Amino acid sequence: MAKPIVDGIERDLKGRAQVIRLSVISEVGSQVARRYGVRGVPTLILFDAEGNLVDQIIGVPSRDGIVDRVNALPIS
Repeated sequence: MAKPIVDGIERDLKGRAQVIRLSVISEVGSQVARRYGVRGVPTLILFDAEGNLVDQIIGVPSRDGIVDRVNALPIS
């Protein structure tokens, strides 16, 4: 259900932000989930240009909301 939305977010943000998808059942995905306290799937985690956590959204994301949020972040 979230895949088409995330696909759209990825297209909308091409050249502006990287979209990285991880499965919580993979080794790397489960490590990242533990590190950031992921409690539900899907979870979208936003980082700024310096790698600081900006927001964590649990559940199916709003495409327009995410794109707007990322576009509002300062570019470094």
